[in-house]
Amino acid sequence: MKFIKKNIVFLFCFFLIAGVLSRIDAISDKIALALEKNPVVIATPPNTYQKKDDFLYVQNTVDFVPLSFQDLLNIYYTATNNGYKTFTFYCPSEYKECLSDVEKISNDPETLTYINNFVHPYNGFSNVRTVISETGEINITINYLYTEEEIKAINEKIEEIYKKIITPEMTDYEKIKTIHDYIINNTKYDVERNTNEESTYLSYNAYGPLLQGYATCNGYTDAMALFLIKMNIKNYKVATELMQENASGHVWNAVYLNNEWKHLDLTWDDPVSEDGKDYLQHKYFLITSQELKEADAGEVVVKDHIFNTRIYPELKK
Repeated sequence: MKFIKKNIVFLFCFFLIAGVLSRIDAISDKIALALEKNPVVIATPPNTYQKKDDFLYVQNTVDFVPLSFQDLLNIYYTATNNGYKTFTFYCPSEYKECLSDVEKISNDPETLTYINNFVHPYNGFSNVRTVISETGEINITINYLYTEEEIKAINEKIEEIYKKIITPEMTDYEKIKTIHDYIINNTKYDVERNTNEESTYLSYNAYGPLLQGYATCNGYTDAMALFLIKMNIKNYKVATELMQENASGHVWNAVYLNNEWKHLDLTWDDPVSEDGKDYLQHKYFLITSQELKEADAGEVVVKDHIFNTRIYPELKK
C-alpha cells in the first residue's frame, strides 16, 4: 500500500514538473512581454554643466518613452545636455518607425552636430555611438570633447579674465563686446590646423584661444559661449548648412539679447591678413540675420553663414 502511495506521489510530481517545463517558453514569453511593456529607464541627475534652456529644435525631457522623431531628438539632446556618458532607453511597440528613426539619427553626423550645438560646450561630444537591439533597447555611449584637466584650466582662466576686464556697471552689450574684443586681441586663427588638419594647439576648443592664443572657428565659438553662459545669457552655436555647393564647415554664436536673437562671429571679426598684422572688426558683432546676409554679399557671396532655418528657427528674422 505504501509502495502504491509513493508511486502515486512520484507520478503526480513528475507530471506537474513536466507540465511546467512544457509551458516554460510561454511563461518566459509572457515575462519578456511584461518587461517590454514597462521597461525601466534610469535617468541619473545631470552634471553641473546642464543647460536648462529649451529651444525650438530640441527640448529637455523627462519622458524617455519616444513616440515620434522629435521625441528621439529630445532624448539625444537631454542625454548629451545632462552629461551622461551612457544612456539606455527603449522603443515602444506602438512607435513602429522608432528603430529606423534611431538609425537615421545615429548614422547622420549632421543631425548629431546640430544636437551638439545646443548643449553646454563642456557637454559637447567628440562622437556618439548608438547600439540598437532588435528587442527595442537603445544604448548610447557619449565621448566628450573636454577633459577634466582642460575644464579646470579654462574655468580658472575665465575667472581671471572676467575679474580683470568686466565691471558691474557694464550692460550685457558692453560685456559681450569687451569679451569679444579681448578674445580676438589675444588670439590668432590657427591656419596650420585649417590647412593640414593638425596642429600643436588645442585650437578646436576653448583651451586654444584662452590659454594658447590660437583658435579655429570651434575654439572662438566655445570660448565666447562659456563667457555668455557665465553672464546667464541664452545662446547656442550655429553651423553652416552643408547641403550646398562649395560650402565649407563653419560655426559661430547665436545670442539672445534684449528679447532678440543675434549673430556673433568672432572668427570672421578676426581676419587672417596678408600683411601678418592683427585686425579687430565688428562686422559680425551682434547682427540680425538680414544684416548677416548683407555683410556676406558682394562680388563673391560668402556661403559660410548660410544656415538651416529649420534647425535654427529663432534666427529666421
